Amino acid sequence: MNNRAVISTPDAPEAIGPYSQAVKVGNTVWLSGQIPLIPGSMELVTGDITEQATQVFNNLAAVAAAAGGTLNNAVKINISLTNLEHFAAVNEVMATFLQEPYPARACVQVAALPKNVDIEVEAILAI
Repeated sequence: MNNRAVISTPDAPEAIGPYSQAVKVGNTVWLSGQIPLIPGSMELVTGDITEQATQVFNNLAAVAAAAGGTLNNAVKINISLTNLEHFAAVNEVMATFLQEPYPARACVQVAALPKNVDIEVEAILAI
């Protein structure tokens, strides 16, 4: 694909596997899942779910900016939690990063996530 662009920024954590932070084709950007890693140090945020979710959405926002957009360009967000009891707290954090109308979204409980974190979020943007 000659219209495929890999998006990368030092303002978000480096990929911890064989994937890109995001890929843009035309005006659609697929953001890879982000976990609560701090860019640069690659240390995990170890606070409560609110602190972890805030870092995750900061990471997604940085990748969205590198792609030429914002999280308000999101048309779909997928959230994976290891405990659905965190659902309300994550909703509160998400609402601080996005404006209405909100994107479509899925939120599921999973058995485990990379580095044993409690949350991972991915997004699709239309820029």
